[in-house]
Amino acid sequence: MTSPLLTRPGAVQADGPDSGVAAHYGDPMREQRRLLAGESIVDLSHREVLSVTGVDRLRWLHSMTTQHLVDAGAGESIETLVLSPKGHIEHALHLVDDGSTTWITVEPGSAATLLAWLESMRFMLRVEVRERTGEYAVLAGVPSPVTADVAAHAVAVWTDPWPGLVGDTTAYGPVEGHPAADWRWCEWVVPRADLVAIVGDRALAGVWAAEALRVAAWRPRAGFDTDSRTIVHELDWLRSAVHLHKGCYRGQETVARVHNLGRPPRRLVFLHLDGSGHVLPERGEPVLLDGRAVGVLTSVARHYEQGPIGLAVVKRSTPVDAELAVGDVSAAQTVVVDPGDSPVRRQVPRKISRPSATMGQ
Repeated sequence: MTSPLLTRPGAVQADGPDSGVAAHYGDPMREQRRLLAGESIVDLSHREVLSVTGVDRLRWLHSMTTQHLVDAGAGESIETLVLSPKGHIEHALHLVDDGSTTWITVEPGSAATLLAWLESMRFMLRVEVRERTGEYAVLAGVPSPVTADVAAHAVAVWTDPWPGLVGDTTAYGPVEGHPAADWRWCEWVVPRADLVAIVGDRALAGVWAAEALRVAAWRPRAGFDTDSRTIVHELDWLRSAVHLHKGCYRGQETVARVHNLGRPPRRLVFLHLDGSGHVLPERGEPVLLDGRAVGVLTSVARHYEQGPIGLAVVKRSTPVDAELAVGDVSAAQTVVVDPGDSPVRRQVPRKISRPSATMGQ
């Protein structure tokens, strides 16, 4: 679905999974700074939207996904994952329940598959699932006075819990000193018919700006930093999306086994890429150690302060001090997921955020 905001002056359409919205509007570095400062918003109307209604909706979703949902408060922002029977990540759900409807946004192109699976799991429960992408669109950005009125038009406001430890969980990377300690990010689900009017003459940033901020925050993205074999431990994704002591769900055995007994076979790293060239390596290129492939580049961006940066998934055994390369581009790694024997075992009680009159501001 092509966004009507692509008619804005300077808009250049993104490609790949982000096709349909703008990569940038002519000045990607300035767009990053304005987005981070809360002076603009980003068009994520290619993200797909589902709704779940019915009295059993939270109990039902709780039973199938990784996060604790049965006592979710109205307006609480939750991230939860759908795993395969073997524990591999299939879908990442950004979820908000408003007291009568659970609103979910997912990556472009994944709603149909998720909807079909959810429909197959309804059984006799009192739930109804609908895809609402044709009716609703997603805008995103940093909550600020400039963006506050967007929330007034939204049927749901999702505030990213990353990189907090949500519920009974653990971290495989740093708890103190995380680069996303000040990360603030909201998604506003708004009526698609009103998208242009809601944006008005407000400044826009492209998805390149959003991606650069995400990569700098070490924030994993489904379909980018995941493949058919990815387990949550490899990306330090337990911290915001997995409750370790809830009822059974598909893939839970793998989550528990690796957490209690094993080590994730791969680990996420943050890369500072050599910026002397004019062309960035592309997602999917192999990460090399002494000419031998040890992983793959999963995300790449140009950051307005840090320059060329990326995320990569490498073998756990890759030395943490090794100089890596992506093609002809040298890459200095920063450890995201600790390759040691055990995660950082800090588990905290589940906190429920309640909506307020200033929600999303």
